[in-house]
Amino acid sequence: MLHWIKFNVVGVLGFALQSGALFLLTHGGHPVGYLAATATAVELAVLNNFFWHQRWTWRDRPSRTMAETMRRLLKFNITNGLVSIAGNLVFMSILVGQLRLPIAGSNLISVAACSICNFLLADRIAFQVEPTALPASTPQT
Repeated sequence: MLHWIKFNVVGVLGFALQSGALFLLTHGGHPVGYLAATATAVELAVLNNFFWHQRWTWRDRPSRTMAETMRRLLKFNITNGLVSIAGNLVFMSILVGQLRLPIAGSNLISVAACSICNFLLADRIAFQVEPTALPASTPQT
């Protein structure tokens, strides 16, 4: 339960980052289309969230090496990143593109819809601790 609470605290911070990036990308001096802006903003939030999950949410499951951290980042990007980007793009294209709802509200709905799946993927795959190999036992005589 503690992981779930921490996951959501980090998620709120990631959502704020994603929302800010989405706003800047769609309303800045050189606006980007809402779908490209969504994908970019989501990836920025995914990278931010990985950092905080590694340092705080799953602090009790530390990486033993830099290689393990990189594998976790890859697994996190493939699982959470893929679900977040694909889910957000699908939801945004429906909510904004077809239903003509506002970008900010649609972004909130999209993130909320992906959050439970993302927690399970992070907990069970990206931050799962690999069992250490035990030395082969010698036969007793």
